[in-house]
Amino acid sequence: MAVYSISDLEKLTGIKAATLRAWEQRYNIVTPKRTATNIRYYLDEDLRELLNVALLNKNGMRISQIAKMRTEERSKKVVAISSINVSPDTQLDALTLSAVEMDEFKFSHIIDTNIRQRGFEETMLEVIYPFLDKLGVLYFTGSVAPVQEAFIGNLLRRKLIAATDALPVTRQRESQVFGLYLPDGERQELSLLFVDYLLRKRGFSTLYLGGDVSVSDLVDVVNCTRVDYLFTIFSNAFVHEPVDRHVAGVLNGCPKLTLLLSGYQASMHDFSGEARVRVVNGLDDMLTLVATLK
Repeated sequence: MAVYSISDLEKLTGIKAATLRAWEQRYNIVTPKRTATNIRYYLDEDLRELLNVALLNKNGMRISQIAKMRTEERSKKVVAISSINVSPDTQLDALTLSAVEMDEFKFSHIIDTNIRQRGFEETMLEVIYPFLDKLGVLYFTGSVAPVQEAFIGNLLRRKLIAATDALPVTRQRESQVFGLYLPDGERQELSLLFVDYLLRKRGFSTLYLGGDVSVSDLVDVVNCTRVDYLFTIFSNAFVHEPVDRHVAGVLNGCPKLTLLLSGYQASMHDFSGEARVRVVNGLDDMLTLVATLK
């Protein structure tokens, strides 16, 4: 069972601590527990209740009106608002609530509604990535548990694979071929899956190799089939091999392809002297490159 301070609630709900205290006193929406030294703290059910209250309040409902509603009424109203209101704040609040509650139905309902209205690519860029940024901050500050982050990550992984699987497969001889992989110790799988989706959607052929791929694995791949570009991500400081050593091994073992590097660790190295290496600074840079190839 998680325990939250009032500063945690302020981060998660976006409501100032002074306002939360006023709501407690005037409307008795939640009753905090107290430590032996009289410091207030909150439990999971308090957080869920306040997230619902905050979302309804941000969407125009008076706090006095919200206070009269039963918990079930608030939850239903939140789902209804999330379905029709695509404002960034509403989406982030509703997705944060679904992560805290580990509610697959609510999370999928919000994401699937966005996909129908915006399309999968725009939903990823305008809804999911901002949400993941917020989730990462909350995880770093201890406001979200690792299991909650893993739960959301697995749901998104399934949606990315399903969206990619729905795209037509391009024959290798009809387009340039991208191999996508993560080195040993790197964990940016969602980003790699999204790049795979973007490339396939634009008509390129991809070989998705997944994580924990070694240089010798890559040599085996290029000996088996044609690969024009290799794309990988170096963002984790604890990958099992230095970036420059990995790059040198790839260039030596795979002499005909171009290596595309993304991530913070890659950006810290100077590869300007390597004609077959390009550092890709984020999705926008990757899409610009892909547009020139197409």
